[in-house]
Amino acid sequence: MVFSSVSFLYLFLPVALLLYFAAPRRAKNYVLLAMSLVFYFVGGQELVLLMLGAIVLNYVAGLLIEHFAQNRAAARAVLIVALVLNFALLGYFKYADFFIETVNSVFGTDIVPLEVVLPIGISFYLFQSASYTIDVYRRTVSAQKNPLLLATYVTMYPQLIAGPIVRYQDVCAELENRRHTWEGFSLGVRRFTIGLAKKVLIANNIAEIISIANYSSEDSVLFAWMSAIGFTLQVYFDFSGYSDMAIGLGHMMGFRFLENFNYPYISSSITEFWRRWHMSLSSWFRDYVYIPLGGNRKGLARQILNITIVWFLTGLWHGAEWSFALWGLLYAALLIIEKLFLGKLLKKLPKLVGVLYTLFFVIMGFVIFNAADVGKGLAQIGAMFGAGGIPLAGTESLYYLRSFAGIFIVAAIGATPLAATLVRKIPKRVLNVLEPIFCAALLLVCTGYLIDGSFNPFLYFRF
Repeated sequence: MVFSSVSFLYLFLPVALLLYFAAPRRAKNYVLLAMSLVFYFVGGQELVLLMLGAIVLNYVAGLLIEHFAQNRAAARAVLIVALVLNFALLGYFKYADFFIETVNSVFGTDIVPLEVVLPIGISFYLFQSASYTIDVYRRTVSAQKNPLLLATYVTMYPQLIAGPIVRYQDVCAELENRRHTWEGFSLGVRRFTIGLAKKVLIANNIAEIISIANYSSEDSVLFAWMSAIGFTLQVYFDFSGYSDMAIGLGHMMGFRFLENFNYPYISSSITEFWRRWHMSLSSWFRDYVYIPLGGNRKGLARQILNITIVWFLTGLWHGAEWSFALWGLLYAALLIIEKLFLGKLLKKLPKLVGVLYTLFFVIMGFVIFNAADVGKGLAQIGAMFGAGGIPLAGTESLYYLRSFAGIFIVAAIGATPLAATLVRKIPKRVLNVLEPIFCAALLLVCTGYLIDGSFNPFLYFRF
């Protein structure tokens, strides 16, 4: 089940909210836990046991680490065992077949793939579980004594399948005691509706032109660029839309999840881009991988190595394909170059130059990211620059450019702060009247698209 589905919008969510708000304050977390397990069961059935196993593992690890607070060697041993088991689960379910295929390719063996089913959201909830255990070891938080509260944190359906990656330290106080207000609920409804519209009305429509371009018999530079720019816009509106929906659901229930996107396509450097894109993932790797490796404290050569390791892992986190690893290494190279000299130069140039430079490499990166394999990604990049003498455009590509120009323009404007800036200029008394009407209209339009059976791809099965 996904947020952008009729079953979620008109069956699961109304029932979940009704039961949640009907429950006494002390029971609300348990209702949330029950509904989260139902939500995951619909998408994963027997794999619910995997999630529960991860919860038990990290719950026990947290208690043991706190018990050995005065014996750091013992606490560290518990932490290492817990992390090994957490990432062994992730490695088996997400990377076992990838490893087998790589071995077969390199050594010419014929090992039969295990065909392991990837549990939805495993990358998110195992990262959250691991961060909890690490934070208990670091004494950033106290171990949670109530296993059901820890389970509520890990399974929370608003952010289970597509983030943001919510750390225990950011919500532990709200798990114990949070306020429910009409203002917070209405803010959540608005944020959820906007996220739904970003996903259904923009991302899904752009996904159609990508599909058309990829499966067309016409090879042209125009089609290659339409596909590349289209995916760059689709992945932003898809992912940021899901983050908006998650943050909105959190607001409805009194949680304040941290922001995950901050208009990344207006960045004037790759460094700035990664401070604005999937911020919860970037900060997770910074705090739990880059800094423990030594960060920038052990000289330039070690810093370059640390950046390379972090971005190689960041690429593989997104999927078990070498194209993802190459995508991560591309960003490692760009970030290192900016750190060495390019960052200073970009600050001296007009901002537009930096924005165009950033967008160019982001688009190239997403071509590799979206490709079935590295070869196909490089082939598309070649097509974007006319490799093999392919024509600039053809009848079909020009037709679809005219047909989809409107949605491309809307998406390009929507990826900037322009709309939010204009809304802030509207007097509050007018906005209070218009906002519920606007949200209701958006919901109706989105519902119409979903009922009509519009293209509704789910990118996060790859994560």
